Amino acid sequence: MAFPERFSNLPDYAFPRLRALLADLSPGLAPGESPTILTIGEPRHPMPGFVPEVMAASIAEFAKYPPNEGTPELLGAISGWLGRRYGLDVAPERLMVLNGTREGLFNAALALCPEQKNGQRPAILIPNPFYQVYAVATAAVQAEPIFVPAAPDTGNLPDYASLDPALLDRVAVAYLCSPANPQGAVADRTYLETLVALAERHDFLIFADECYSEIWRDTPPPGALEVATAMGLPDRVVMFNSLSKRSNLPGLRSGFVAGGAAQIREIRRLRAYSGAPLPLPVQRVSAAAWADEAHVDASRALYQQKYAVADRVLGNVPGYRPLEGGFFLWLPVEDGEAAARRLWAEAGIQVLPGAYLSREVEGQNPGRGFIRVALVADADQTEAALTRLASVLYDGRA
Repeated sequence: MAFPERFSNLPDYAFPRLRALLADLSPGLAPGESPTILTIGEPRHPMPGFVPEVMAASIAEFAKYPPNEGTPELLGAISGWLGRRYGLDVAPERLMVLNGTREGLFNAALALCPEQKNGQRPAILIPNPFYQVYAVATAAVQAEPIFVPAAPDTGNLPDYASLDPALLDRVAVAYLCSPANPQGAVADRTYLETLVALAERHDFLIFADECYSEIWRDTPPPGALEVATAMGLPDRVVMFNSLSKRSNLPGLRSGFVAGGAAQIREIRRLRAYSGAPLPLPVQRVSAAAWADEAHVDASRALYQQKYAVADRVLGNVPGYRPLEGGFFLWLPVEDGEAAARRLWAEAGIQVLPGAYLSREVEGQNPGRGFIRVALVADADQTEAALTRLASVLYDGRA
């Protein structure tokens, strides 16, 4: 059986490509040293202390089918968090629980992207570089992907407003990640207001991927649904968040989607057929996590320590941009693949070439001159790794 043609142009996922890139090399390590893996965005901070107790207390509920849309307690906890964090009043019918945000970011396109827009093939806007599920979702609905550079000259965010109005009239969905993966840029209120107004003018939806929203330097990033609601246009935004980064629970696979009642109704309808409901013990833990901020504050303080480490070690590197949010450094290099091979061979440090997170458009790949570095280890390990990285790639400049 042939692979569906609509997926034929998708490159291999980033991590298999990295394994192939490094396959002929041995890590450059001193005796007794272990490799330093800075590729995967898997938080290593402690998970909330209440997780084992809540899970154990509800363990018998693995014997029950869970509600697909989420228990009233979990939906209430998410609604309460949206109220505390953004001042939003989001009724349960405007919420849906997810197995992490990746599922939602994919399935929302299936549920909400029309087969035609104004009598033409719909287009989906994707920042470039980007989280790769955006492109797979676009291929699945057979929309036209429009990769829009998110580079230093645009503040590492896509300038959707600069696109041709005729193209914007075909747009069904615009993806946005803030804080951005991989660059760590934050969309401020003005940027979001401009984007929401653009979506209203050209009648498209914004899929706001906000799973890094609770990891920030100085000020909590604004939310797209928050801004759209203040503008009287809440139905323009479908927002996604999860406990993976916020609560250091990537293996829980627990997130949510929020939006207008009509959009969530369609997502719920599709998920009733195709989704895997979260087990009840997972939902109980999730409700407890969304209701608690102490563990989030403690984890954020650890990331802010590592922001300071990165600024100190790499601050004098030409082109270095301090992180605004999230936990990825987006470091300038001459060639991302060559830099990744050199770091592995000379220092036993594994990073991800930026080109693996981008697409080439008109001969240009905006990620080629970058590497992504995950700040997921503790501050001491991070400082040691970044110091070695600077020595290998930047001649020790600090």
